Amino acid sequence: MKSIRILLLTIPALALLASVSFAQEGNVAKGKAYFNDPKFAGGKSGSSCNTCHPNGKGLEKAGEKGRTSWKNPGGTWLSLEDTNNVCIMMALKGKTIDPRGQEMKDLNAYIKSLAKK
Repeated sequence: MKSIRILLLTIPALALLASVSFAQEGNVAKGKAYFNDPKFAGGKSGSSCNTCHPNGKGLEKAGEKGRTSWKNPGGTWLSLEDTNNVCIMMALKGKTIDPRGQEMKDLNAYIKSLAKK
């Protein structure tokens, strides 16, 4: 009886863990859509990320593992999330997005996919 109770408590815990780990992954297709959307993050410039980086050009190294800094016209940053938000503010004239939010995870997933090409 005790082992059945342990099993019944373990299954929901494992399901919860699995759902959390999948939620942490970004969606490359959604990230690419954001990358190409001039209205992403409330952008008011009429530009998208793709305007300055057609088909991700120039970002091939941005998604490489082991990076410790990223540069853009706004300076040098210690995270890809900060770099993205500076571009969103400066180039797109939009509002920063949550560095831990799903939009950022999706955008980062697309940028990281560029390194694999």
